[in-house]
Amino acid sequence: MKVFVTGASGFIGSAVVRELIESGHQVLGLARSDAAAAKIASAGAEVHRGSLDDLDSLRSGAASSDGVIHLAFVHDFSDYEGSARTDLRAVQTIGAVLEGSGKPFVITSGTLMLAFFLPQGRLGTEKDVADAGSVAPRVASENAVLALAERGVRSSVVRLSPSVHDRRRGGFAEVLIAIAREKGVSGYVGNGSNRWPAVHQLDAARLFRLALEKAPVGSVLHGVAEEGVPTRTIAEVIGRHLDLPAVSISPEDAGKHFSWLGLFSSVDNVTSSALTRERLRWQPVHPTLIQDLEEGHFFDNER
Repeated sequence: MKVFVTGASGFIGSAVVRELIESGHQVLGLARSDAAAAKIASAGAEVHRGSLDDLDSLRSGAASSDGVIHLAFVHDFSDYEGSARTDLRAVQTIGAVLEGSGKPFVITSGTLMLAFFLPQGRLGTEKDVADAGSVAPRVASENAVLALAERGVRSSVVRLSPSVHDRRRGGFAEVLIAIAREKGVSGYVGNGSNRWPAVHQLDAARLFRLALEKAPVGSVLHGVAEEGVPTRTIAEVIGRHLDLPAVSISPEDAGKHFSWLGLFSSVDNVTSSALTRERLRWQPVHPTLIQDLEEGHFFDNER
């Protein structure tokens, strides 16, 4: 297939582009800057200039392709609802182009959305879908793409773990390293028993490719290799590598200590991917989050 990929130059997107090309697909990658365009071209993909705000660029990219993987997201946590609205417009715009085509449309969400509407600590599954009134802003995009299943689009959602990692990058874990450097302590909230799921970048990339190729219409998939890594365990590894104490932060002080991450710092987001593995025969094979953290390469990333 010729696949239109938004976010093609990002940490996850670049791995998805490689996975697609190595599997015989052609890639048309959305680029909003010269640097992004150069990165996409060097990976062997065709460059499509535009952005999430340029709806015409999204329309033309989707129209010229056999399927779409939507990875791009404006990570502005000072206006997260605004970022979610931008994402929803992009999903609606691409979806309108694909209606009636039977083409695959895979979008990206996060397992943390489950924490907004499930009881704390309850194992989240692919069957958990929120209604439109949910307090989780990004749920609107999930619902919009799932609704396309009734309008002739083979639509699916991939919910990614908050820590998508390899030996050098680590999602939320990487943010915690930066905070520990700034604060002089490696923090966790309360007793640190709350858990975050994790997945390796290359396992996530393979999941997106499988979703494009054969995800059932209207399906929710979980990019989860580990159901839940205790945040205290993450903090202790970080503290050991930075030679800083791992300390408990009270829930009342979490917002001040962790800044925007404070909203998620005490969330217990234990999440299953059992249905995803069954549906797509997806089996994560790459190192765990703690294994990658212990390699020490995370700590070369100065922010």
